[in-house]
Amino acid sequence: MSLRLAILCPGQGAQHAGMFDLLRNDPLASTFLIQSGLSSHLQAPVETVLSDPAQLFANRNAQPLIVAAQLAAWQALREPLADLAGAPLVVAGYSVGELAAYAVAGVIDPVEGVALAARRATAMTEAASVQPAQGLMSIGGLPLSVAQQCLVNHAAYVAIVTGEDTLIAGGAGTALQAAADELAAAGARTSALPVGLASHTPLMQAATGIFAAELAALQLGSPGPALLAGVTGQAIADAAQAQALLVRQLVEPIQWAGCMDAMAERGVTVALELGPGAALSRMLRERHPQIACRSLADFRTISGALAWLGRQTD
Repeated sequence: MSLRLAILCPGQGAQHAGMFDLLRNDPLASTFLIQSGLSSHLQAPVETVLSDPAQLFANRNAQPLIVAAQLAAWQALREPLADLAGAPLVVAGYSVGELAAYAVAGVIDPVEGVALAARRATAMTEAASVQPAQGLMSIGGLPLSVAQQCLVNHAAYVAIVTGEDTLIAGGAGTALQAAADELAAAGARTSALPVGLASHTPLMQAATGIFAAELAALQLGSPGPALLAGVTGQAIADAAQAQALLVRQLVEPIQWAGCMDAMAERGVTVALELGPGAALSRMLRERHPQIACRSLADFRTISGALAWLGRQTD
């Protein structure tokens, strides 16, 4: 069986104090973390942020932390994977993970990707300050149309579509709570997420101009492997489209269910999530059980992940 590989880059929510432990034990990953100047993109030194949950989940720290972790992992995996199976067939990122996916696919420089994550986070935090106390909430157990109508009724928004009866909603905290109460009465499951702004909704509109200018200042490349756009679930054709779609995802819903279906349509047989966390590999495994899915977070070492990938080619 050939290794038709998808690389998955997750978003915020699963960061933790030990998220760099595995990476620091790999020379290529640890070198990248130094080269990225990560502490300079945070509100405090890396170790201080990792040891303080409030700082760890603060948006301005979370976005560069997550992108740096994923791209450090990619530096360690890239050459061994090329020897094992060539380039990935598909690369896809979820929320801020789309920045990491762009770097994996060769659209942006990896070190610049970490800096761009920090600038994106700043623009989004400033946009959120206009209407404070906003966030994200997971919803499950009701048809999408029912959940979507409830959100409209309470001036909240769909942020990410993850399944036939699951989604992430965004909006002001009061709107989300009112929607949660109504949805719970109808039998839905809801849970607030540790993200302090309404990503992928119109509440981020003020961030789009700033972020578009940041992207315009970069030299973007065209993707090597198929790079799926979060807002469409379709492959990005070139650098110009890459730039436009990355801005759109600040204010438009992420079609993650569509991205997962696109992986299956393209014949993906194996998927590796770069972490931290394992939510994307779990969702893909549940939706398309024929695809072998693991996260780097499942392994103690980079070599352990590579050994698993090697077994998928047998």
